[in-house]
Amino acid sequence: MSDALLKATVSRKWQEAQDIYAFEFVSADGSALPAFSAGAHIDVHLPGGLIRQYSLCNDPASTQRYHIAVLRDGNGRGGSRAIHDEVEQGDVLKISAPRNHFPLAHGAPHHLLIAGGIGITPVLCMAERLYHAGEAFDLHYCTRSRERTAFVSRIAASPFSERTTFHFDDEAPAQHFDIAATLANAPSGSHLYVCGPRGFMDAVLAEARRQQWDEDRLHYEFFGAAVQKSAADAAFKVRIASSGATIDVPAGCTVIEALASNGVEVLTSCEQGVCGTCLTRVIEGQPDHRDAYLTEEEKAAGDQFLPCCSRSLTPLLVLDL
Repeated sequence: MSDALLKATVSRKWQEAQDIYAFEFVSADGSALPAFSAGAHIDVHLPGGLIRQYSLCNDPASTQRYHIAVLRDGNGRGGSRAIHDEVEQGDVLKISAPRNHFPLAHGAPHHLLIAGGIGITPVLCMAERLYHAGEAFDLHYCTRSRERTAFVSRIAASPFSERTTFHFDDEAPAQHFDIAATLANAPSGSHLYVCGPRGFMDAVLAEARRQQWDEDRLHYEFFGAAVQKSAADAAFKVRIASSGATIDVPAGCTVIEALASNGVEVLTSCEQGVCGTCLTRVIEGQPDHRDAYLTEEEKAAGDQFLPCCSRSLTPLLVLDL
């Protein structure tokens, strides 16, 4: 997370679709906001002390405002309920500067954008940027129903509406999303960008790999991930390199929880292995990676891990804390 938090005023709040509210932030002091690139997100500090990441979905050429859209998840961990129910127009919240773990590969011969549900937020920003950059792309937007589809009117009025195909689960089978055909028919050398529910993304990426798309042409960002737990999880120890203190991590406890109970605080945000806020360097030992943040190459290197969800394959991890 950026050290410098910004104070932002909620200048607008509106219902964008069923169960989806959109929010516009402007700088509380009237100054320009930090520039951002398509695919970027911000941390929003919510009532009750929650911190959540939301993708920016407005045109990245703007430095006067940030737009986000949030799906209310009644079974979630409280972030979406807090922002839907407790944040109102005129409120001042703390936000981070934008960070981007989901950037466009500018210069690719073609970009295939695929969004599932609220995953449209970073993808819509990408479409805006690609259009203005004069780059070739197609956008496929998959949702349960029209009334649950955000930004329908905005896309219809956009200059890239003809490049956008909607797919609604509850409408005619002929317009349902065909993952295999969409990927197979993409122009040669296309780069794929996918965001949405985990199962949807897994299906798209699995098909791309089945069709032998190169990994460097696959771009994706997970909104949330269930922290993996196993009955086979074993206890292990972590050692703090700066102090030499050794801390037990029981089988049913995360490293973050074990550290906190011993007075060692590590900054966290999503607590699901998605955002990378708690990324910690590993000096010794072999992490058991369970996150959706690090690349396969980074996991294989074994020199960093996310203590909010990952564990250890060795009896001891020495951490650079």
